[in-house]
Amino acid sequence: MSIPPKNLRAGAASRKLTPAKSMFLYGYPHVPRMSSGVHDELLCSALYVEDAGHGFLTLANDLIFVDQPFVNTVRGEISRRTGLPSDHIAVCATHTHSGPVTVYYLSNRADPVVPSADPDYLDWIACQLIDAGCEAVQSARPAEVGIQAVEVSGIGTNRHDPKGPADPQVPVITVRYAASKTVMACALIYAMHPTVLHEDSTLISSDFPHFTREYLWQNRLLPRTAPVLFLNGASGDQSPRHTAKENTFAEARRLGERLGAFVGTALSSVQFTTAATISVSRGQVDLELRELPLPAEAEQEMERSTQRLKTLRETGGSRTAVRTAECDVFGAEETLALSKSAADGSLAKAVAHCSPAEIQLLRFGSINLVFWPGEFFTAYSLDLRQQHPDTYVVTLANGTLQGYIVTPEAAEQNLYEAGNAVFSCDNGLRFIEATNELLKSPSARHATTSGD
Repeated sequence: MSIPPKNLRAGAASRKLTPAKSMFLYGYPHVPRMSSGVHDELLCSALYVEDAGHGFLTLANDLIFVDQPFVNTVRGEISRRTGLPSDHIAVCATHTHSGPVTVYYLSNRADPVVPSADPDYLDWIACQLIDAGCEAVQSARPAEVGIQAVEVSGIGTNRHDPKGPADPQVPVITVRYAASKTVMACALIYAMHPTVLHEDSTLISSDFPHFTREYLWQNRLLPRTAPVLFLNGASGDQSPRHTAKENTFAEARRLGERLGAFVGTALSSVQFTTAATISVSRGQVDLELRELPLPAEAEQEMERSTQRLKTLRETGGSRTAVRTAECDVFGAEETLALSKSAADGSLAKAVAHCSPAEIQLLRFGSINLVFWPGEFFTAYSLDLRQQHPDTYVVTLANGTLQGYIVTPEAAEQNLYEAGNAVFSCDNGLRFIEATNELLKSPSARHATTSGD
């Protein structure tokens, strides 16, 4: 029996992504929502791990989305400066809805309020990510890692049905210096929309993940020098809609601190080791477009959705029912926008960077981390973990899919996310199949891929 190598090295860093000027806050349609101040800093949190020369860098960013051209820029420059293969770098978004526009979304053509992304801001945050990533790689020191999963409750649920599919499993990855035993960084994966704050909030914020970080730092569960990476799981249908009592910072604090307390429980029982091998592999998925209705049909559905919302408001429907109906209207509007885009040829141009879609697989110690672009319904990650225990999906990684990947049931019910989708629900199974191939591959267990 061979003895596992004990040469784990790691480095961490962080940079601010908070804009210096007032900017449009992106995430809710039809609202001219300019920032009036800063509640908490948007952050890039970077963690690099390396075993026997096989390294992987994760950048968790308080941004709503990152698109493929932006990711390519960041990866390419970090690779040039450090020698780390570009496909060993994951660039992820936390998906805050209280930060600036960072991508072009075709469905926004139905919403004249949403501006284009500010190119100066994009250039600046790209530099911030590059600097954080390079510092994390170049500061790598002998390290130990502890991995502990915890089951959470009372923070969020399936937003269509509180008893519907949800993923309460939150893996917590803690890395500390081997010599001093001081924690250098902590990463957690939780499938939940950071949407406690709604369109009436005009302060820049990372939403509840900010309060999770603050809870861990203020209660000295982690040193304030340790970046906390919030990685979003398959949260396409997950939100605090049924758990938040109101859409305020007080509620974001309550839910964020609740998550922090669960993470603290994991930290209290974690066991550290220097024997955590690393391997990285990569796959691709050719995506199939959704079959869109003709513009006239889409207009009829928008009229029906609008009438349902009007009726709920007039008859005193519950807050959550009205919110769901509002989102259904948004979805119908977006379907109409996509239908028109398909008719005039602009759809093909918008999705050119989406397919083939990238899958990254990081085998790290006792767990597998799978990175998917875009927003997926949680059923897909649950299906994958049922087949491969200790496998966790990180979404909103390395690009967008111009909308959601929903389940067939969501498509049949014509839910909001289905109206927002560009690609068909069949692609969820394609991602699972492609990921299964990576997980079953012996080469993924013992080797890394080469760089681009």
